[in-house]
Amino acid sequence: MSNLSRFLKKNKVERKNGEYAPTASLLSEDGTPLKWTFRHITSKQDEELREECTVDVPIKGKPGVFRQKLGTSRYLAEMIVASTVVPDLYNKELQDSYGVKSPTDLLYALVDDPGEYQDLCVWIQDFQGFTDINDKVKEAKN
Repeated sequence: MSNLSRFLKKNKVERKNGEYAPTASLLSEDGTPLKWTFRHITSKQDEELREECTVDVPIKGKPGVFRQKLGTSRYLAEMIVASTVVPDLYNKELQDSYGVKSPTDLLYALVDDPGEYQDLCVWIQDFQGFTDINDKVKEAKN
């Protein structure tokens, strides 16, 4: 096999969907938290999300000069929405049942416990391949 052929798409490992139960307030028939299904997003999709969630912030003392700042909370919420397969956060009936009009608002309504939401944010970042800088520091020390 040539070096180039190793990079062909047919040789690329397919990333599998993952499951996670983000809230204890939605239960299955047997009383266990409902698991949601998540898919991996692509690097391009991630970049588009970052761009959508980046704003220009004026620099104090420098009129007309701005710096870019990522709206981290919005970015994480949009990443979760883009990753969620089940439940369908775009489903109108589901949105209507919670009295919301957007997938992001539905996400916040479904996972309305702040601690659970933060745990979901940490899980989704790990699932999408982001590593904690502290983990990298520990790894480098060992």
